[in-house]
Order: sequence, then C-alpha cells, then structure tokens
Amino acid sequence: MKIAMANDHAGLPLKLEIKSWLESQGHEILDYGTHTSDAADLPDFVYPAALALSEGKVERAIFVDGVGYGSAMIANKVPGVFAAICQDSFCAELARSHSDTNALCLGGKIIGSAIAMEIVRVWMTTEWLGNTEPKYARRVNKVVEIDQKHCR
Repeated sequence: MKIAMANDHAGLPLKLEIKSWLESQGHEILDYGTHTSDAADLPDFVYPAALALSEGKVERAIFVDGVGYGSAMIANKVPGVFAAICQDSFCAELARSHSDTNALCLGGKIIGSAIAMEIVRVWMTTEWLGNTEPKYARRVNKVVEIDQKHCR
C-alpha cells in the first residue's frame, strides 16, 4: 500500500520509527517531511501529504506532530481526507472499523513508541465493517455527503 507520511519537528523521531516498520511490512512511503529536528510549521508538510491522499496518489496517510491535533485540523480541511487522532489501539480499531478513516494522527509528545507502533499496527490491519454491517456504511456515507457539500 502507498502511504503518505508527514510530521513537524516534534514528530520526527516517531515518524522515522513508524516509517521503517511500514517499509519492513512492504508498504511504499511517500515522506513529505520535515526531515530535520529544526522548528517547522506543520501545515507545510501535512497539507501536501493530505492533498496526495485526496488526489488518490496514496491510499492512506499517517501524520505525527506533538499531540496529533494540529495534523488532524489540517488534514480534515482537505476533501476526501478523514483523519482520526488515536492515542490507544482501541481508538485505532474503531477509527478504521466504524469510521473508515484514511488518515491517522499521532502525538509524538504524548504517546511512547511501543503504544504508537501498536496503534499503527491495529489501524493498518483493521478492516472497515461497512461492507458487512449497513449501519456503519450509512453513518460514513453521511459524513462523506457533508464532506462533498462543504469541502469541495
């Protein structure tokens, strides 16, 4: 799977660890930076990565900043991007299975590496239930309609 990744300076170490693991699992990563620990403005990196997701250049995206909220705010402004902030694997499972999210936002300052890696593993391997349970498809379709009405 092609995955866009982006981060600010606070998320760099965790992004690099996640990126390495994803590549070891056979995924292709498009890394939009930042690539240094110098102070950086998150929109400069998350926005182009979110656009890549919106335009179908990648299938999913993972963003890492200090707490995850900045990335989610930026990503969710881009049409067709449905980003969730996850701080544990239970939230990651529901973000995929119930909400069919295509972008994951993590906080490098608030969760440790082991928890983050488990969140990524769960989020990457959990299937959306909307194909088998109509209530989830109905709910996600309502969100997609809002997105199409206001974000295009």
